[in-house]
Amino acid sequence: MDSKHVPLINREISWLYFNDRVLQEAADPSVPLIDRIKFLAIFSSNLDEFYRVRVATLSRLANLNEKAKEILGYNPKKILNQIKNIVVRQERKFNNLYENIIVKQLAEEKIFILNDKQLNVSRGEFVKRYFRESLLATLVPIMLDESLPLPELRDRAIYFFVKLTKNKKSRLALIEFPDSLSRFIVLPETNNLKFIILLDDIIRYSLEDIFFIFEHDSIEAYSIQLTRDAELDLDKEVSEKFIDSLSKSLQKRKKGKPMRLLYDSEMPLDMLKYLVNKMGLNGESLIPGNRYHNFKNFISFPNVGRPELEYEKSIPLPVDGLSFGKSLMGMIAKKDFLISTPYQSYDYVIHFLREAAIDPKVKEISIAVYRLAENSRIMHALMSAAKNGKKVTCLVELRARFDEQNNISWSRRLEEEGVTVLYGIEGYKVHSKICLVMRTEKEKPAYYACLSTGNFNEKTARMYADHTLLTSNKKITADLIDVFKALSKNSLPKGLKNLIVSPIDARPAIYKLIDNEIKNAKAGKKAYMILKMNSLADEQMITKLYQASNAGVKIQLIIRGMCCLIAGMKGYSENIEVVSIVDKYLEHARVHIYCNGGNELIYLTSADFMTRNIDTRVEVGFPIYDEQLKKEIRDIIDLQLEDNTKSREINSHNTNKYHKTRSGIPHRAQVDTYNYLKYKAQ
Repeated sequence: MDSKHVPLINREISWLYFNDRVLQEAADPSVPLIDRIKFLAIFSSNLDEFYRVRVATLSRLANLNEKAKEILGYNPKKILNQIKNIVVRQERKFNNLYENIIVKQLAEEKIFILNDKQLNVSRGEFVKRYFRESLLATLVPIMLDESLPLPELRDRAIYFFVKLTKNKKSRLALIEFPDSLSRFIVLPETNNLKFIILLDDIIRYSLEDIFFIFEHDSIEAYSIQLTRDAELDLDKEVSEKFIDSLSKSLQKRKKGKPMRLLYDSEMPLDMLKYLVNKMGLNGESLIPGNRYHNFKNFISFPNVGRPELEYEKSIPLPVDGLSFGKSLMGMIAKKDFLISTPYQSYDYVIHFLREAAIDPKVKEISIAVYRLAENSRIMHALMSAAKNGKKVTCLVELRARFDEQNNISWSRRLEEEGVTVLYGIEGYKVHSKICLVMRTEKEKPAYYACLSTGNFNEKTARMYADHTLLTSNKKITADLIDVFKALSKNSLPKGLKNLIVSPIDARPAIYKLIDNEIKNAKAGKKAYMILKMNSLADEQMITKLYQASNAGVKIQLIIRGMCCLIAGMKGYSENIEVVSIVDKYLEHARVHIYCNGGNELIYLTSADFMTRNIDTRVEVGFPIYDEQLKKEIRDIIDLQLEDNTKSREINSHNTNKYHKTRSGIPHRAQVDTYNYLKYKAQ
């Protein structure tokens, strides 16, 4: 099967339909009201990043000649046009959802979001006082001059575009919102009624106080938000020079090419034309919105009502057989353990590193990190280990998108504390989530490993559903020794026996596993695969899955985000089903299950089926050897395949229709997984 003629959904279009599933959660009346607002925030934040990265890349590709487009396989301008149509439709849905449903349901809960026109005298006085004491000093309008260029607008900042009119003559100005203050101000309660006002409306209410020196008959203010190109042009050399180059590129990111202007659709045409001309924007960049932008701030919308307006905070469960009161390494020496976060406590991972930091028998710690919490306890444990005389090596991936600055700061702190910091490999991102501890036992080195599908990040571990393996299995630790040896020499690991490591070994190793299923299917034996990941976009992998489907291999895919494979297509994918689960937690685990003639093989991995994960990143996939843990992972995957509450079918129609299972009994994987692990821990 020629991959050039394989039927695919365009990855950008597929991603937009994933974001539509996020919007479905905001629209779902069974989701608690405050969490519905948070899903609106996630949708908005996702879309910002999409424009900063994906649309920015497409805009560059749109300038290619026709031959280059032929190689690409699609016309970027046509895709940009499709993106605009879908986004405008989604923005309408978003605005209707917020204004006509969410706001009204908040009112039914006696919570009122007031705008500047709805303030009575006493609340108006409160707002004016807040404005004078906390806000006025932070606001300095920029008066615009037709003869001068428009000042550089900050990426994703909110501005008011203001028009002051006197005798049909007008002045224009910009006001940038401060990002140091909360977007939401809780007003004094009256008769059990709760009131919230947005910073936007406090500024609107106080425009006269800002522009008092200018004579005017009227003031109009419309919010705008500019999203810029966030891709970086970098010197690829991994060195101090690279860190300097990265730091400079991060400064440039703030001034990247404008990708999207989100504007209040009530804005008069003459004002919009002024912005378009001054910024040199094209039609695809203009997205009409409502009066409030930068909805990502709504992730911190205050719950001033009943606790039931938010999802109940689940208490992290213990892992059966693991105890905080004893040596974790002592327990891991006897058997493997699996931690499924956020259902189970991430503290085990931190405790594992803390123990390594103080144990006199531990001599070395090696770890690769990608995204870190702001005040990372993982990093503090590593610094403590170095102070205690351990040899600590930490590979910090500086190119973790949008976390670059945080990672630069941590790498410098680690070096100051005596940790050996590696900065990855030229041309490749290190995306694996691996840690290896060497301990002297009976005068010989003994190794303990922590491998995960998710980052070493205790903050995201409360929201991302991931699996982490703690093991002392020599098959795994021997390979990990070789991985860290290669990374320390700025080279790629290869020729490993048990781990599946990108970029050298992953594609052939996965093809071999798929080919085994194809061989068994053709021989009339049972053959199936269950693959769970965040994204599926690599054309060669999709071609291989189509080949397996045509051979009779039953394939079930659980894909949270973009999926370019088209399920259920005659001649290609009749044996493939795809579902996507979007719920309270972000499904982040990557799990591969292969029938293998009835003796199932299970792998966990840090990699998706994206070309970058397979060919240009260092990723680590690891087998699960312990039979009890294999059953546990399989049981959790089965619960996800049974989900008929938060699972959607992914197909060529892009309707995101909710998945219905044969049983008809309601199943919700994330609730069922928590209950399953709770029962196991009893």
